[in-house]
Amino acid sequence: MKKLSSYVPELGLLAAFSMLAGCGGAKSGVYTGSSVGMQGPVVVEMTVEKGKIADVKVTETHETPSVATVALERIPKEIVAHQTTSVDVVTGATLASRAVMSAASKAAEAAGFDMKKMAAKAYKAPAGKDVTENTDVVVVGGGGAGLSAAISAAQQGAKVILIEKSSFLGGNTVVAGGAFNAVDPEAQSENILSKAQEKTLNSYLALSVNDKDLHFDQFGEWKQVLLDLQDSIRSFYAANAGKKAGKDMPGYDSIPLHMWHIYTGGLRKMNDGTWIASNIQLARKLAESALDSYDWTGTLGVKAASHKGAGKTLGTVLGAMWPRTHVYSNGIPLITTLREAAEKAGVTIYTETAGTSLIKDASGKICGINAKKADGTKMTFNTTKGVVLACGGYCANPAMVKKYDKYWGKDLSDHTLTTNVGTNTGDGINMAMEVGAATVDLGVAQMMPSSSPIKGTMTDGCWGDASEQIWIDGKGNRFVNEYAERDVLAKASLRLDNGIFYIIYAGSSVRGGGSKIVKGVKLDENQFGSKIQDKVDNGHVFYGSTLKELAEASKKQAGGAAPAFTEEQLRSTIEKYNSYVASQNDPDFGKEVLAGAIDLDYIESHPDVGIVISPRKASLHHTMGGVAINTSAEVLDTNGNVIKGLWAAGEVTGGIHAGNRLGGNAIADIFTFGRIAGKGAATAK
Repeated sequence: MKKLSSYVPELGLLAAFSMLAGCGGAKSGVYTGSSVGMQGPVVVEMTVEKGKIADVKVTETHETPSVATVALERIPKEIVAHQTTSVDVVTGATLASRAVMSAASKAAEAAGFDMKKMAAKAYKAPAGKDVTENTDVVVVGGGGAGLSAAISAAQQGAKVILIEKSSFLGGNTVVAGGAFNAVDPEAQSENILSKAQEKTLNSYLALSVNDKDLHFDQFGEWKQVLLDLQDSIRSFYAANAGKKAGKDMPGYDSIPLHMWHIYTGGLRKMNDGTWIASNIQLARKLAESALDSYDWTGTLGVKAASHKGAGKTLGTVLGAMWPRTHVYSNGIPLITTLREAAEKAGVTIYTETAGTSLIKDASGKICGINAKKADGTKMTFNTTKGVVLACGGYCANPAMVKKYDKYWGKDLSDHTLTTNVGTNTGDGINMAMEVGAATVDLGVAQMMPSSSPIKGTMTDGCWGDASEQIWIDGKGNRFVNEYAERDVLAKASLRLDNGIFYIIYAGSSVRGGGSKIVKGVKLDENQFGSKIQDKVDNGHVFYGSTLKELAEASKKQAGGAAPAFTEEQLRSTIEKYNSYVASQNDPDFGKEVLAGAIDLDYIESHPDVGIVISPRKASLHHTMGGVAINTSAEVLDTNGNVIKGLWAAGEVTGGIHAGNRLGGNAIADIFTFGRIAGKGAATAK
């Protein structure tokens, strides 16, 4: 079994401690300093003995462990080793690194250290000797796509090295919600088709291949998908004759329906008047392969609510357009399981190692990659088979998004916030273009509407399934179909004051036991990794056990200024939405799937439960465009020919999602095409 290799500077603790002189004036004792990290306060305790830093401990942190662990462990050790609070930041955990150093600086100042002398000792790890390694396949990127590619290649008997730019594995996968779209007839058969869903299916039957709004004049290959979908719906109705929606008609899904959602969800007009749509071959490969990819991850030990034999639970993640969303235990558990599977398969993993340029042989085949460690050490990886690029998109590089943008216009700036980990800056796309790779759809990146208005991350809020979400503006009124595609939601929200809107949450009727009525939430309940109480205490959400308390909480949170909701505003909006759930018809915005009526009488008569309102704002989320690939995940050049020895998977690629990715399709994408890319690379001649 190969071990995980990570770049760690030579600390030389004993030598440093004995050789470095103190910074003068510091008194022995224990001192505390605090700073603010990505997720909240970071507190450091510094022990000083005989004018030197003897120990540094992080005593309080709210940082995401999967992202910040290396920084929280390494930075304190380096501060002791080099007797300075200015050391190298940890790649991928810049904010956490700086928070620890800032807190340590405050502790050092309190101890009486000469901060100018300490700053003069700022430490940067020196580069090591150049390294060259030979292998069959190199995978660039340690997120879901990269890990699945590495595992898949190793399962075919290839010798595999995976390199990851960050200090941790996971990439965007580790901060994603774990939503995985897959057509799953077995799971759908356990559901009941709602009246609203029936209405949507009937609307598809009413569509004509001559409808100009479907743009078949430009994307005629998609016409057959509509015809296949209509045949499938008719067959479904015939097989369930005599059954009624909302009562005993089972749930419905199909490959044509998933493909139709990919097409209509991604069919978009750019600012220059051109239209883009998903590559039908890639869309079909994704829709047809997703469930098998999902079950394949189960063989690796990935835990999920709806693997075979584990019970079936389907929901609708925001922007998915249909309840086909399976849910992983995402974040650390998912990536830990994949890392263990990779190591078991014999994959060698290097973190803090960034690819810099691809290597070609005389025939033009890709035969390796140049890379660089965080300390500047140069590494060369020669391959007998080739390279798989799986290093993400560029939504953490807003300037690059702005450079190529043909969709958002003035809604974007060089400083637009992002949900992404900081290492997703477009490295793989740039490397591929340098060797002649074609790109597709670089003009549009997706924005996640339900992001933190302060950080841009998908944290610090509370909400349920898309079918039960209620979105309101600063006056307490709904303003959009909450079941719509993400770009539609983002554009609607960006038109509001400061682009901020609010999600009402009172529990889940879909994943919380199947009840059609939600009866409130408790402050000690966990939502997305932390308790609601913590979100309230940190000022991220409003909470009230009654609508009056909720309105007062919003007023207090807003500092007495707008937006502050009134009890009447909230009651009117919730009661109107409840009536739409009851009638399964939304005359205001045409929401296709309605769930989650809020039982106000129950909530207001039970002090232990309440309602939450989460402020949200759109931020950059997913790169739609990227490197052009075929269904074998082979990278194509600008003439449409395969670049030998080069594969790509995940967000580094384009063509699958066109102008807007369905929520839940990214995880299906990375595992489907990651698996294909790894197997293709390992078995290449």
